[in-house]
Amino acid sequence: MTTHVTLGELDQRSEPIELTSEVATALADTELVDVRPQGNGRWLLVPRGRVGAVRINDLQVQVIPKEKVGLTRLLFLLGYASDPGFLATTADDVEAVEEPDLWPALAEALTRLIERALLHGVLQGYRTVDEATRTVRGRIRISDQIARRPGILIPLEVSYDDYTVDTSENRILRSALRRMMSVPGISEKIQIRLAHLDRKLDDVTVIDRGEALPHWQPSRLNFRYQPALRLAEIVLRNASAEAGPGGLHVAAFVVEMWRVFEDFVTTALTDSLRRRYRGTSIAQYPSFLDEPSVGAKTGKVKLLIDLVHLTNEIPRIIFDAKYKVASPGGKYPNADHYQMLAYCTALQLRTAWLVYAAGRDQLAEHRVVHTDVTVMVYPLDLSASPYALLEQIDRLVDCAARCAISQDASQSLEFSSQEPVQRA
Repeated sequence: MTTHVTLGELDQRSEPIELTSEVATALADTELVDVRPQGNGRWLLVPRGRVGAVRINDLQVQVIPKEKVGLTRLLFLLGYASDPGFLATTADDVEAVEEPDLWPALAEALTRLIERALLHGVLQGYRTVDEATRTVRGRIRISDQIARRPGILIPLEVSYDDYTVDTSENRILRSALRRMMSVPGISEKIQIRLAHLDRKLDDVTVIDRGEALPHWQPSRLNFRYQPALRLAEIVLRNASAEAGPGGLHVAAFVVEMWRVFEDFVTTALTDSLRRRYRGTSIAQYPSFLDEPSVGAKTGKVKLLIDLVHLTNEIPRIIFDAKYKVASPGGKYPNADHYQMLAYCTALQLRTAWLVYAAGRDQLAEHRVVHTDVTVMVYPLDLSASPYALLEQIDRLVDCAARCAISQDASQSLEFSSQEPVQRA
C-alpha cells in the first residue's frame, strides 16, 4: 500500500511520519523537502522552495505550488516556457488527464500522446552517419582520414545519410518511455501500454543519462509527433528514475517554482509582444545603475532586468517577474519596488511593471514620492486555464503598451499595434 504525503509549497512542515534511514536519505537527496529526524524512526518533512513529486518504493511525497496550482498545470508552465508551441499541440491533452497525483497524470498523458504519434506507424527519416568502413559510401572525410590514418587507405572515414527509424524524434520518445517505465508504483495497465510502445521503437537508440537531448525541427513530416515530443522533453529534462541506496527505486520530478514562473512570464510576454507590437524584446537585459568612472567603459553596479522591450533600440517597457507571496494586507516586499526604481532610473523610463503570481488580486499603482516613476503591480492568476492565463499576459502587454505610448507620443508610430495574430 502506497503512503501519500501532500504538502503545500508554503507549509512549515508535515506531521511526523515513519521512515527507514535509507528512505529518509534517498528522499533528502532529491532536494524536494528537508528530512528532519524526530527520534524512534519518525521524521518531519519540510518544503524547501521546490515543487514536484517523489516516489520511493511505496512512499509518495508531493509538494504542490502556492495558489493551489495543480501539478498538471505545472507541466503547462514548464512546457510553454521552453516552447510556446506547447500550447497549441499539448496543453489540452495534459489538462484533460483527471489524476490528483503527478506521476499517474504524467504517465497517462505521455502514454496517450505517444500512442497517438505512433498510430500510423513509426516515423522514419534521414540521419547523418560518420563511420569507418572498408567500402566507399557517401563521401570520404579527407581531413579525418589524414588525421586518424595517415598513409593508410582502409578503413575509410566516410559520411552518409541513412534512412532509419533511429531519428532524433524517436530517440526522445523512447527515452521518455524508458524513464517513465522506471517509476515505481505506476499502474499495471499503464506499464503494459508503455511496454507496448517501447517495443514499437525497438530499433531506436535510448539517450544515455546526462547526454544532451538531440535537436529536432518542427515540420510537416513530424507534425503528428510534436505533442508527444514536447511532453517527452519535459519528462527527460525534469524527471529522474534510478536505483537508490539499499535497493530502493527512486523517481523524482522536482523543479524550482520561482524559476518556472519567471521563465514562463518572460517567454509569454516576449511571444505576446512579438505577435502584437513592433520592436524587440530582450530577456535579462544588461544595464548599469552607476556612471562609469574615469577611463572605464561601464559602471560597476550591474543590473539584469527580466525583460525590456525596445523600439528603434530605445528601451520602452520594463517587466520583472516575482514569484513571491503577499503579506496578509496584500503588500509585497518593499525591496521589489526599490529594484524597479533603480531600473527606471538606469533606463530613463517612468514606469516599470512588476508581475506577481498572486491569485485574483487587482492591478495596483504605486507612484514613487519626489519622482515621476510609477511601479505597476500586475497579478497573474496561475489557477486559470492555459488560454485564460495567456489572455492575462496579453492584457498586461496592452496596458504596458498604452502606458508607454501615452508617456511618449513621438514614439506612437513605431510602437503601434500590428495586425493581431490569434493564438492557435
